[in-house]
Amino acid sequence: MNTLEALGIEEGLLQSIKTLGFTEPTPIQEKAIPVLLQGTKDFIGLAQTGTGKTAAFGLPLLQLIKKEDRFPQALIVCPTRELCLQITSDLEKFKSKKINVNITAVYGGTSISMQIRDLRRGTHIVVATPGRLIDLIERKAINLEQIHYVVLDEADEMLNMGFTDSINTILSYLPAERNTLLFSATMPPEIAAIARDLGVACNPERYIL
Repeated sequence: MNTLEALGIEEGLLQSIKTLGFTEPTPIQEKAIPVLLQGTKDFIGLAQTGTGKTAAFGLPLLQLIKKEDRFPQALIVCPTRELCLQITSDLEKFKSKKINVNITAVYGGTSISMQIRDLRRGTHIVVATPGRLIDLIERKAINLEQIHYVVLDEADEMLNMGFTDSINTILSYLPAERNTLLFSATMPPEIAAIARDLGVACNPERYIL
């Protein structure tokens, strides 16, 4: 197994995650991080909850974004408020030694006006549930035109919850030139179809872990 250093993670992030007790990468991290750090490839990964997938996509995103550009560069879409908050919390911990990176969580069940205010202050990474994100898009409160990286986390669960149309709506607002990262516990035909529609390479030997 590779060490964390061998994966290409920058020093500031390494310090943060080692403080959290990370000692060596999990299989999904070992396979995903070197690919995602290139910032030029789409990715599909099968990973159950608890396997370290948030770090697998979160660490590369934190390293790739440009701190000087205070607009959304990465979008993470997930099915529930609870997961949205968990991903945001994890990313905040990962970047504890990397200042000036703003992460904004947007989800239903709380004040949308406060979330709009947070977005207007300037942010780099947005973590969102589908319904609230579409609400913000329709209110023209968020600009997705410069998103470089989009993550669909627990994609199969989003389909099971009936978010297929919402996902397609969100993707229609994103630039064509972007990296799309799909993480899913299973690979039902619907996920494979979304991958094909997005032009994401779906070679099991290369991408599905």
